[in-house]
Amino acid sequence: MFWVGVFERIQEEKYEVSRVVFGSEPKDYEVYEFMMKNFYKLKFSNSILLGNIDEAKEKKINQKRLQRKIKKETENKGIGTKAQLAMKLQYERIKVERKKFSKEQKEEKKRDNSR
Repeated sequence: MFWVGVFERIQEEKYEVSRVVFGSEPKDYEVYEFMMKNFYKLKFSNSILLGNIDEAKEKKINQKRLQRKIKKETENKGIGTKAQLAMKLQYERIKVERKKFSKEQKEEKKRDNSR
């Protein structure tokens, strides 16, 4: 089982998050020591305005889908944290960038093969 640490920082209304995998359960002093030595080396997500996090939650969706979502949320009491939402937004951004890069590579390869 792996333990994951989520480090958050808020600067000037901007929210950033970083994820660290610790491995086995770390002791409190190990987490503190890691934080003291490596906090400034951590790679944080792109800054997200705190207002944008709320906007991402309130995206317009189909009425039937909204009903299903409401039913599902009332069954499950689990609520995502700001950090989880920020990591999800970062993941989605990276996914889009990766698709764009992959498409560009395919087009470049296609152009090279046609020469």
